[in-house]
Amino acid sequence: MGYNEWEKSLANNFDETVAWRRHLHRYPEISFQETATRTYIFDRLTEFGYEDIRTNVGGGGLVTRLIGAQPGPKIAFRADFDALRIQEETQLPFASVNDGVMHACGHDGHTAILLSVAKVLKQFEAELKGEVVFIFQHAEEVLPGGAKSMIEDGALTDVDYVYGLHLRSPLEYGKVQYCSGFSMAAADFFEITIQGKGGHGSSPHTSIDPIVVGSHLANQLQTLISRTKNPMQAGVLTISTFQAGSEANNVIPDTAYLKGTVRTFEPTLRSLLEEKIKTMAEHICAAYDATCTVTYTKGYPAVYNHPAETEVIKTVFTDKFGAETVETTPLRMGGEDFAYYLEKKPGSFFFVNSGNAEKGIVYPHHHPKFDIDERALLMGGKAFLTIAEHYLAAQTETAIKHKTAIEAAAE
Repeated sequence: MGYNEWEKSLANNFDETVAWRRHLHRYPEISFQETATRTYIFDRLTEFGYEDIRTNVGGGGLVTRLIGAQPGPKIAFRADFDALRIQEETQLPFASVNDGVMHACGHDGHTAILLSVAKVLKQFEAELKGEVVFIFQHAEEVLPGGAKSMIEDGALTDVDYVYGLHLRSPLEYGKVQYCSGFSMAAADFFEITIQGKGGHGSSPHTSIDPIVVGSHLANQLQTLISRTKNPMQAGVLTISTFQAGSEANNVIPDTAYLKGTVRTFEPTLRSLLEEKIKTMAEHICAAYDATCTVTYTKGYPAVYNHPAETEVIKTVFTDKFGAETVETTPLRMGGEDFAYYLEKKPGSFFFVNSGNAEKGIVYPHHHPKFDIDERALLMGGKAFLTIAEHYLAAQTETAIKHKTAIEAAAE
């Protein structure tokens, strides 16, 4: 029967998919504490007929496999399901009932999409030539994340290709976006404590003023981007916090505290900036007879979408949705732990637009009024199904056409 029947089944599931998303939205749980969410996902998969469901994978995820009637490729689809420490302000009828916790990044939608895809493909498993691995991941929002530990616990065992999606508000619903090569940045963080010597504001010569030291350091760190980084490379260094002193206007404090983030794509630049931040902090502090402690935390690596697998989704999306619906997206400096999956297996991470200005769905991710156009749940499900058709219905005329187009593009 193939994709057309899969799509009909997906459409028939739409109301149910929306209900799943709204339940998850109403009962969000923060990273590493998603107990009820895991149970909810497990119960839905069991209802669909899945029996071999691994729980607590990597400390909190779930993995199940759908094995087709015939041998073929093994593809993995991933959805994350953790929420954020944000007080919701949407006034939605299904708004969070958990105080100070909210699904403000679309992970409730990601999970509902993948549940719907799992239900549809289970109904047609006799048609499949290969396997689908469904990865429901915990703790994407908080370091060290859930992806790395799930991979170490076998989530990608025997997988040939891996794909993931992210809903994207406030970009207007109706588009799917892809990016070949680097797509999202490595996200690192630093903290610098400057130890000076306090004193009276009338006698600065008797002190070592950490505010002056920190001000010089804050300015000079920006030269790592403007003068150390190759201008053809993308990179950002942002100082987000500078704290020192008290309310007294005549006291020079002992210490100052700076923290910030570094965003890069190339591993060599990532390592260079880490080294230079530490060196610059130490030398500037030494020049003023101060000392410092630098803590540098490496976050998720950059998301690198493999070109051949990105060409797959470009081709199949264009075929199913039309060229006017499929577009490239520029590099983004946001981080995403899907990068770990792509370090291990070829694949691609794509976006499904989910904003709607007419309905007031215009707020960015991590905003207390964030929401999605729920039609994007159906679009996301269709996107996953087109990928499944390409790999698991390999003898269909459509899939052969896709393969020919992709091979031609690679020449």
